Amino acid sequence: MFNPNSWTFLTNHSHVLLCLVQNPSMRMRDIAIKVGITERAVQHIIAELSAECYITRSKKGRCNTYQINTDRHLRHPIEAKQTIRELIDLIILRNTGVIDSA
Repeated sequence: MFNPNSWTFLTNHSHVLLCLVQNPSMRMRDIAIKVGITERAVQHIIAELSAECYITRSKKGRCNTYQINTDRHLRHPIEAKQTIRELIDLIILRNTGVIDSA
């Protein structure tokens, strides 16, 4: 079982982004619960991801839908050659069996 007080390899920013990949209309409250952070922290992360053009928000009535810019590169110099698409492929598609984990 996951201990929210322990460290993880991926950041909260990547966790929020991966939640939006899985469900582009996911409510901030639901993201907060899934990631284990406050709703305010999710708002802050989404604002940062949006400001850096990693996501684009569309409003449909009272709901937000997010589109992920999968061509953007990761930020840290160690992984800067990789794209968001490659992160998604590694984490989500392999976990769902959509691509082979060879």
